[in-house]
Amino acid sequence: MARILIKGATVLTMEKHDAVFHNGEVAIAGDSIIAAGPQGCVPKNFIAEHVIDGSGMVAMPGFINCHTHASMTLLRSYADDLPLMKWLNEKIWPLEAKLQPEDCYWGAMLCCLEMIKSGTTTFADMYFEMDEVALAVEESGIRACLARGMVGAGPAAERAIEENVKLVKDWSGRADGRITTMFGPHAPYTCPPDYLKRVMTLAEKYDAGIHIHVAETQDEIRQIEEKYGMTPVQLLDSIGLFDLPVLAAHCVHLKQEDIAVLAAKKVGVAHCPASNMKLASGIAPVTELLKAGAIVGLGTDGAASNNNLDMMEEMRIASLLHKIATGDPMAMPSFKSLQMATSNGARVLGLGDVGMLKPGMKADLILVDFQRPHLYPQHDLIAHLVYAAQSADVDTVIINGEIVMEDRLVLTIDEEEVMSRAQESAFRLAGR
Repeated sequence: MARILIKGATVLTMEKHDAVFHNGEVAIAGDSIIAAGPQGCVPKNFIAEHVIDGSGMVAMPGFINCHTHASMTLLRSYADDLPLMKWLNEKIWPLEAKLQPEDCYWGAMLCCLEMIKSGTTTFADMYFEMDEVALAVEESGIRACLARGMVGAGPAAERAIEENVKLVKDWSGRADGRITTMFGPHAPYTCPPDYLKRVMTLAEKYDAGIHIHVAETQDEIRQIEEKYGMTPVQLLDSIGLFDLPVLAAHCVHLKQEDIAVLAAKKVGVAHCPASNMKLASGIAPVTELLKAGAIVGLGTDGAASNNNLDMMEEMRIASLLHKIATGDPMAMPSFKSLQMATSNGARVLGLGDVGMLKPGMKADLILVDFQRPHLYPQHDLIAHLVYAAQSADVDTVIINGEIVMEDRLVLTIDEEEVMSRAQESAFRLAGR
């Protein structure tokens, strides 16, 4: 790992709204930041091996995608414009039954490539064939929190638990510490309470969190209420699931009591506005969650239901959606969206050393090129990042102190090979 100095950039640390330093600098040693801020903050005795001219750029934390299914990039545009349950039962799950380990590898590599090129430095994933996903993470240089998706009511229930335990044992802390692991019970409507309790016992044993879909659709709400007489949040709370570190994806249909529980139990909520809109699942009460003190980050969900993994687009959608949903143009200001995509996302994943630029944090950062017509005049850099910037404006990506992309060139991945192999896998699965 080289000693890197970024000079002349506008440094956005995300510590607070006004922590913006024009003509600033960032110093990196090994995998960590040793200085970030105004010109002169870098120690005089720091000798850089690699100097990056950040003139005209904004240096900021990389984006954190709190919920996706990496290998579902292979299913992008395969089954669009359908409601969730029909989409899953009739299209997605039958095709997923044909997936081979090699398919999941190339799908995950395509995911990592797309994320790096759009400025995402960390993602949380729940799927299967997770050894292949972990390998893609290791090779690409990105950071990830991985869980094996488990359906407790299906024939593969036991195998899923065994594979999740293996994932935790084999991959936790691997890739120079870039890989962390969780347990991934799919949802309360596919994982009965007894199964969830077994998962909870294992999560405690291995000191791992739980990644689960919660209250995504009205169908789920009806199923849980008919079977258990309570909401999904109340059901999970009643069995003690929220006493563990939990990443709850979606959380669209919540009662006020549910919001209070999620806030009190410090559950990390992954808000996926684009996917929820596309599948017509509903609008999560994010402004109410934030007002209650809940921890909320942003996720794209899988590329089959979004259809991209672009966190800049997700920020913009989140901000605009909640303005119109509440009738309040101040409901979701730009800085709040940016927090959800960076520092809050780190909290959702339980990662205390990413999401901000400050000494001691991991060197996960991006340079965004502001020398673009759509980013002038520069009245408000934060507003520009949320409302005007595009993923193609990301020029450089550094993860764990390693330069992964520079001048839009990804250094860890053969882009042409990944796209070609992913295309082959997708067409074979679809019978084309």
